[in-house]
Amino acid sequence: MRERNAVKVARSVLRGGAGSNACHLTRLFIPKFRRKVMYGQVREDVREVIRKLCEMKGVKLITGAVCADHVHLYVAVPPKLSVAEFVGYLKGKSSLMVFDRHPEYKQKGKDRHFWARGYYCETVGNVNEETIKKYIEDQAESDRISGE
Repeated sequence: MRERNAVKVARSVLRGGAGSNACHLTRLFIPKFRRKVMYGQVREDVREVIRKLCEMKGVKLITGAVCADHVHLYVAVPPKLSVAEFVGYLKGKSSLMVFDRHPEYKQKGKDRHFWARGYYCETVGNVNEETIKKYIEDQAESDRISGE
């Protein structure tokens, strides 16, 4: 009986229309012109905004790092959401929220873009979860060292 309940719980983690899956992805995106702008309070605000937006879309944020000139995310996206749709939502809403908190980053007379166009995304398959977490931690650490 306990085994059946465990299977039910495991299957209910992420369930879509005809089946269930867990699309685990690692993502990387950068600020416009690869500016090194994410320091101090801006970095904290970007972290908070990304956490909030992931929660609002039902995306599980496994781990991530906000570096001075890029963001790494390791997420589990529910099957009802496409990767492009989620990244567009995340980058669009987060830039508006960052500009609301930090109006000094708005470019007068130009488009309101905080993030550069495009992103890098890779599904997690042959690499285990611990390797990805270690890579993201190492990126954050190297960013801290170079920022000193």
